[in-house]
Amino acid sequence: MLVGDVFAAISGSSELADLTWIKVIDQERCIGCHACTVACKSENQVPLGVTRTYVKNVEVGVYPGVRRVFQVTRCNQCDDPPCVNACPTGAMFRRPDAIVDFDKRICIGCRACIAACPYDAIFINPEDGAAEKCNFCAHRIDSGLEPACVIVCPVEAILIGHPGDGSLASELASRYPLQVRRPEKGTRPRLSYRAATSATLDPLAARRSPAGQLAWAEQPPGLSSGSDAADGPLLAYDLGHQVPWDWRVSLYTWTKGIAAGTYLVAVLLASLGLLAWGSSLFRLLVPVVGAGLLVATAGLLIWDLEHPERFWLILRRPRWRSWLARGAVVLSAYGVLLAAALGLGLAGQGLADGWLALLGVPLAIAAAVYTAYLFSQARGRDAWQDPLAPPHLFTQALLLGAAALAPAALWLAPAALPSVLVVLSGAAALHLLLVGCGATLGHATAQAAAARREMVRGRYRGFFWAGIVLAAVAVAAYWIGPVAAFFALAAVLAHEHAQVQAAQWVPLA
Repeated sequence: MLVGDVFAAISGSSELADLTWIKVIDQERCIGCHACTVACKSENQVPLGVTRTYVKNVEVGVYPGVRRVFQVTRCNQCDDPPCVNACPTGAMFRRPDAIVDFDKRICIGCRACIAACPYDAIFINPEDGAAEKCNFCAHRIDSGLEPACVIVCPVEAILIGHPGDGSLASELASRYPLQVRRPEKGTRPRLSYRAATSATLDPLAARRSPAGQLAWAEQPPGLSSGSDAADGPLLAYDLGHQVPWDWRVSLYTWTKGIAAGTYLVAVLLASLGLLAWGSSLFRLLVPVVGAGLLVATAGLLIWDLEHPERFWLILRRPRWRSWLARGAVVLSAYGVLLAAALGLGLAGQGLADGWLALLGVPLAIAAAVYTAYLFSQARGRDAWQDPLAPPHLFTQALLLGAAALAPAALWLAPAALPSVLVVLSGAAALHLLLVGCGATLGHATAQAAAARREMVRGRYRGFFWAGIVLAAVAVAAYWIGPVAAFFALAAVLAHEHAQVQAAQWVPLA
């Protein structure tokens, strides 16, 4: 049934209640011709190197009964799309007809949608720097036409329709058991597969080439041309897995931790009477270090954007469900507080003997821990769904704050130095305990376990174990003195890089 016929049926029938779109891909029919990929590129002018849809090939079976199975891979058009919730400006949005679409004019290129998508369906267009994906050929739908992939498929393996409208897609959905990718994510995909296998649906089910090649012609000599019972399915063709956030995001969690931690540690010591509210350490050094590192944090965040000139859109038109938008507001408010503290400090007044300083504690805590919720909003990165992440980030902020204050306390507040070192030692020990819990406890999903292996024994093991050793040295801060501060700063930086990057290396499609 053509889309125009569907619209006619809708207008002529009052019984059709659900006008949202569904898509069914019949993998029993798919012949792996890649016509859908070519048609999509042509229709939507998708540049080379990226794609809105592609056909994944996996070889299954035991020789001589090896066969190749296919999966048409693209955006799942979720009913609860994580990309929409994560987008800070509303560039990703869900239409009333259930199509998840995008507006490139307000995309800042933050890649939060890429990190949030559990299906690796979104990419940054290298020509315009905006996020892009399959949008059901929404421009064709609005003109009464079917998507380009549906029109071009020679075996009618790609079908669209409305629930209960009598279309082939609706009939397949009602007559056959259908599968979706990663149902445990709770996104409720509106793209379903018929006769698909776990070898294609599960991104970790098929073996990958040890050399990392993507096409069979690139496989190294000696690799088995089929699969056997011991090795399982073999990935024959796939697209490269993308890592949305690079070292700048790892570094931003570190600079932000220092900016929040210096304030928290100083307020803690002053509240206990171990540091004078009016001391130069509290009046001048804390706001200067905090504001300076907060500026560095903002610089890293803006630098990481594909469209840094649009950064202001986060504050001008924030989507409050996005923790990136909430974090921008938190950091801005905390920056205003630090600027006020610095102004009062330069005037010799301090923060009104403590009461005003205590008002800033919630902002400092929020600045330290909101990243845990930002990462957890990325549903596809199972290793980031960690209930210990908020207290761990708070602990790291105390560790970084004490490390930043220790060398200065040696000259500006010698009487407070032992207390600073006690905080440093205790925070380092608690940090190691939390790291140990995260690395050794059982993991709920195979993706989370794979990310932990990547961090502890894989490509990021050097950063991980360096962080462990450096933090262990920092535990002895009370005995070795302010020099432990440098070990603590390096320990958290190494751990954060391993933690942030390893979770992104697990393939999702």
